[in-house]
Amino acid sequence: MLVFQTIAQSDQGLVRQGNEDSGLVTKRLVAVADGMGGHVGGEVASSIAIKTLAQLQPVLNDSVIDADSREDLLLHVTYEIDNEISAQTKINPQLAGMGTTLTALHLGDETVELLHVGDSRCYKYSDEKLTQLSHDHTVIQELLDQGRVTPEEAFEHPQRSLLTQVLMGTSGIDPVLMIYPAKVGDRFLLCSDGLSGVLSEFEIAQIIRATPINDVVSALVEETKAKGAPDNVTILWLEVIESAEDSDFTELLGAANE
Repeated sequence: MLVFQTIAQSDQGLVRQGNEDSGLVTKRLVAVADGMGGHVGGEVASSIAIKTLAQLQPVLNDSVIDADSREDLLLHVTYEIDNEISAQTKINPQLAGMGTTLTALHLGDETVELLHVGDSRCYKYSDEKLTQLSHDHTVIQELLDQGRVTPEEAFEHPQRSLLTQVLMGTSGIDPVLMIYPAKVGDRFLLCSDGLSGVLSEFEIAQIIRATPINDVVSALVEETKAKGAPDNVTILWLEVIESAEDSDFTELLGAANE
């Protein structure tokens, strides 16, 4: 059975008063959610996303579920999250306006499924190169796609974090699910924009190449701090391995663990 071997860390950073990021680590399902919305709204929204997704894990990994059904379940969970966020804002109006991104990877028998809403990112690391698999749901990404700004201009743009899609209880989402082949040795990096908004892809890849694998996550977090760490940062470093173990575990990170 293919599983993820994961090293993960969620850090408040040097500026924020709390951690609005949440993360999920299991053997075959991992995710990052970056919450937003004043007061404690961001913490609540990202926690809702991660905990709702975690509840789906046993069903996703059930051997009787076929690939099409699994894909439907993954897409549908985003609407469950959206509905729960809406319900919570009705119970507590102070949370109105809260929202969260969600980027998740589920590992099947021979494929990996990438579920994505927002601008938390998923990269694949292969042949010492970092390739972004997710596609940011941001205004600046739309300008990039239209050729109106360069990647260099986008990285410094003051509106680079303005989202076009986010889970915030408004039912206006269009989640993306992408399927990729998976094999032993594949490596992936999931992160909130506390990393990708501070370090360029070149800088991230450079650190990965120069750092022992077990130290990659801590090295990336430390480099964001060296550059001021203006946001929370959550990083998951994954390697696909073969495992005969049937037992599973669930680790919650950041706001979801509080």
